[in-house]
Amino acid sequence: MNTFVDQIKIEAHAGKGGNGMVSFRREKYVPNGGPSGGDGGCGGSIILKVDEGLRTLMDFRYHRIFKAKNGGNGMSKQMTGPSAEDTVIKVPQGTTVRDLDTGEIIGDLIKNGQELTIAKGGRGGRGNIHFASAKNPAPEIAENGEPGQDRYVELELKMLADVGLVGFPSVGKSTLLSVVTGAKPKIAAYEFTTLVPNLGMVLLPDGRDFAMADMPGLIEGASKGVGLGLKFLRHIERTRVLLHLVDMSAEDPDQGIERYRQINHELANYDPELLKRPQIVVATKMDLPNAQKNLEHFKKQLAADHTLEKQPQIFPISAVTHDGVQQLMQLTADLLDQTPAFDSESHDEQLTATYKAAAPEKNTPDFTIDRDDDGTWVLSGDKLERLFKMTDLTHEDSQLRFARQLRRMGVDDALRKAGIKDGDMVRIDKFAFEFIQ
Repeated sequence: MNTFVDQIKIEAHAGKGGNGMVSFRREKYVPNGGPSGGDGGCGGSIILKVDEGLRTLMDFRYHRIFKAKNGGNGMSKQMTGPSAEDTVIKVPQGTTVRDLDTGEIIGDLIKNGQELTIAKGGRGGRGNIHFASAKNPAPEIAENGEPGQDRYVELELKMLADVGLVGFPSVGKSTLLSVVTGAKPKIAAYEFTTLVPNLGMVLLPDGRDFAMADMPGLIEGASKGVGLGLKFLRHIERTRVLLHLVDMSAEDPDQGIERYRQINHELANYDPELLKRPQIVVATKMDLPNAQKNLEHFKKQLAADHTLEKQPQIFPISAVTHDGVQQLMQLTADLLDQTPAFDSESHDEQLTATYKAAAPEKNTPDFTIDRDDDGTWVLSGDKLERLFKMTDLTHEDSQLRFARQLRRMGVDDALRKAGIKDGDMVRIDKFAFEFIQ
């Protein structure tokens, strides 16, 4: 079974804030005891946090729905209810977070310990101590807790590697990776042996090191989903240097240049920026009979290719006999030293705290008015529904306060303009009431 998971969809449901309390002081020697209802605690948020020990999104395969706890209700004597703990979800480095409702990238988690709040917990409702006034010194008004946010997001893992190995299947990518790193990829004499990206660390005698990954499944049409290419091309996006492996052992001397052009064509189709990365052409399997003759033919064809802005450097190796391998790694490290670090597509925004779309958009109306088939007027809208859910309808004072809030929002005037009459039923969510002029 394939245990490498690099794309997954999850649900995040933040906790609701605790309800505020209606309470009054009743001590024996406090003749003018007033309101003493405490506030509710805040609901828990859903937070993604980078753990450098993780390598895949495998943990999410069987656990895709995350719910944070609700805040505690307020108590008497002005005591605030306990806030719920945040739910922290560990993800590997290189995880990109996309909102499924908007299609917008909301975070890119690349540093160890980096955090992103994808669903914010609701604040606690206020107790009746906050609503006391000269006109109403003993209010029976308290707020319910604010609902927590619900978010549906897609997590996509893009490997954090300095060097990417690209090329057709069976050109020696896995063999080279196994020789220069401690990785142990599957190696066999048939195409598509490697079904998942493999990552390893290259340690050089001079103390330098870098991460190297092989990218499986790249063939003609990969950028359109042929083979495994579309599934794993995303992992090349973060690499700073590409080693383009070309098999020089084929019977057909033109096969090398054809496949070299095909791979570059697929990279350009996926993302034209990839061809701007420094690239070394690695001529592989130089220990086989036809290799040297094919290499000379390949060099002539490459030199005659006027479509290339810059002629890439060609470096022959044999991963089996280790000829040229150490020199290639030194050359790669030198090229890395000259290449600036590459930032991903969402790097300009430091999304380490709160989901940026949490605040309502300015163009979104406070409420909307519809009518059911039975003649009931239906009120909806994010702001109106939020006020409704935070209203404690068990107390008459709270009901009157909610009615005043609707009037200030312009709901009454909008209903009259829409043609409502005395006695018509109005519904908000599952709560229905009769309209009276």
